[in-house]
Amino acid sequence: MSEAPGILPSQSIDDLIAAGAITSSRPFDADQVQPASLDLRLGARAWRVRASFLPGLGRTVPQRIEDVAMHELDLTKGAVLEKGCVYIAELQEALALPKGISARANPKSSTGRVDVFVRLLTNNSVAFDDVAEGYAGPTFIEIAPQTFSILVRTSTRLNQLRLKRGEPPKLQVRSVGVDLSDGVAGFRARRHAGVVDMDHVDGHDPKDFWEPLIPRRGELLLDPGEFYILASKEAVEIPVMEAAEMTPIDPSVGEFRVHYAGFFDPGFGTEEAGGVGSRGVLEVRSHETPFLLEDGQTVARLVYEPLTAKPARLYGEGGSHYQRQGLKLSKHFRVWR
Repeated sequence: MSEAPGILPSQSIDDLIAAGAITSSRPFDADQVQPASLDLRLGARAWRVRASFLPGLGRTVPQRIEDVAMHELDLTKGAVLEKGCVYIAELQEALALPKGISARANPKSSTGRVDVFVRLLTNNSVAFDDVAEGYAGPTFIEIAPQTFSILVRTSTRLNQLRLKRGEPPKLQVRSVGVDLSDGVAGFRARRHAGVVDMDHVDGHDPKDFWEPLIPRRGELLLDPGEFYILASKEAVEIPVMEAAEMTPIDPSVGEFRVHYAGFFDPGFGTEEAGGVGSRGVLEVRSHETPFLLEDGQTVARLVYEPLTAKPARLYGEGGSHYQRQGLKLSKHFRVWR
């Protein structure tokens, strides 16, 4: 009898690494495997490119880089990636996925919260972030800082990979509303701030990068092109046998984008993992026109899928920057005082 479809938990990811289905140019870090995902690390080189691209069937990422590269950056010494520019970087992890196993990537929470748009690329791919069943080859990442220029280096982690067997069923879809009640309900990014070091935890003064927002009458006017950090109205809970992905709402409901970093691991917000009351942090960018957001308005959906087994470790066990969070900036910033 074939095994049931589902998201692979941490111990199954460990098994794939042990079997050589996931390899790396450097030894894996002890904390690289998460409850239902694998952090990916930057390699030694990146390229500033003229345009984003998909390699398409029959073409590799390096072949396409040759067509659009402007210059090469050495990440072993650290490099600043400028806002408004597009880069392609090597990742240290390579894949040789067995039959029936595919994958999907998303930005890490800390990446999305500083408005860095990242997408996974593989050879012959016709879609960003999706890795086909049985893919064998290297992995690459497209990096496009939107608001802040960022400092990265070899082994910086900007995105994560979720592996799955078959096509997991959608267990439930929940609406996510935005909290615009009294007090500071969000932050708006400053346009001309300094560089964010993506490996420097608690290393930046938030007042240099953000301004707090106090809604009036439970409303907030989103300005086109501005970037906001808001929080969900409801607490979010991901059962230990499930994983979730936050997806945007239909554009007909509002012309704005919510949540670059879409993965929620099992145990987030649960009593078992000590996270009761955790909120979802929303990364919001308005599109072409101003948009008036109201308290409680639905801004995203949480799609829940089953795991193939209970993970050996849950989200937040051993410490986490975002378990039990309310409205919270990324881990790069000190607590607002």
